[in-house]
Amino acid sequence: MDLIHDGGDWPEPARLALLIDRAAAEVAARPSLMAGALDVTVVLSSDAAVAALNAQFRGKDKPTNVLSFPAGPGAPASTLGEIVLAFETVEREAHDDGITMTDHVQHLVVHGLLHLLGFDHEAAEAAERMEQLEIAILANLGIANPYTAALETGIKE
Repeated sequence: MDLIHDGGDWPEPARLALLIDRAAAEVAARPSLMAGALDVTVVLSSDAAVAALNAQFRGKDKPTNVLSFPAGPGAPASTLGEIVLAFETVEREAHDDGITMTDHVQHLVVHGLLHLLGFDHEAAEAAERMEQLEIAILANLGIANPYTAALETGIKE
């Protein structure tokens, strides 16, 4: 896991790097999700930068909390892709939801990694599967279910 800080007033990037690594390790600990070590870059960015990426790649001219970009053709086989987080949106969402910024960052890293691994939330069944994985992984990190705010540890996989 590589960490790049290219924008936003992110608090304690070194501490965030440890938390991001821990979130990634929880995803990697599930053999059904990952076979072998993969390289991922997490970019701590700003709303302005993420809004520009969101407009360019998704046709949505606004910031979002997290974007995931799979590795392109020609990338080494071990490179999974890149996750970009928008500081102001992440901070606002954490505040609005009454959760810590670090818990929200870890959730978004898990969410972004699942996207890079091929999961999505376009259809109801796919969304349910992705949410259940997120809930289980976050519970292992001691983070409450972001969809109900309850810590659930008996999630079916």
